[in-house]
Amino acid sequence: MSGKRNIVLCGFMGCGKSTVGSLFAGKSGRSFVDMDSYIEKSVGKSVSAIFAEDGEARFRALEREACEALSRKSGLVIASGGGTLVRRENAELLRRTGVIVLLDVPLAELQRRLANDTARPLLQKPNRNAVIEELLGQRLPLYRSAADFAVDAGAAPAEVVRSILAALGEGG
Repeated sequence: MSGKRNIVLCGFMGCGKSTVGSLFAGKSGRSFVDMDSYIEKSVGKSVSAIFAEDGEARFRALEREACEALSRKSGLVIASGGGTLVRRENAELLRRTGVIVLLDVPLAELQRRLANDTARPLLQKPNRNAVIEELLGQRLPLYRSAADFAVDAGAAPAEVVRSILAALGEGG
């Protein structure tokens, strides 16, 4: 791996961490890691299956293990899971070798983006918009606390990438 610091993207489900992360990795010469995919590969089952079969507590333990392992590497763009940086210990681990960037998206836009989502276990409820609003209300202050800086991620992914590059002083 290169000696470049890691860039850790945080934010609510649907904020664009995976899309922006993949684009950002290409523009910045880093390797992209989606934390949920990383966990799925390490245990051989989907996030949904982990939640259903082992529970959320087990998933959160796996998430912490992933933070620990990824914090030992450099030159990565890491798309954290929506709940990863709600836990302070995960933020502290990832900050060792990285800069944490909050992809900030307004509530109404998140509700629009997540309207037809069938993959996220926490959203599989009839009152989806209320669940999104409640979870965002709980998580946003924690994301803000964990992040080194935030960017408006309501824009097109390429524009979000340019904003992050500029904020990092890596051009754009």
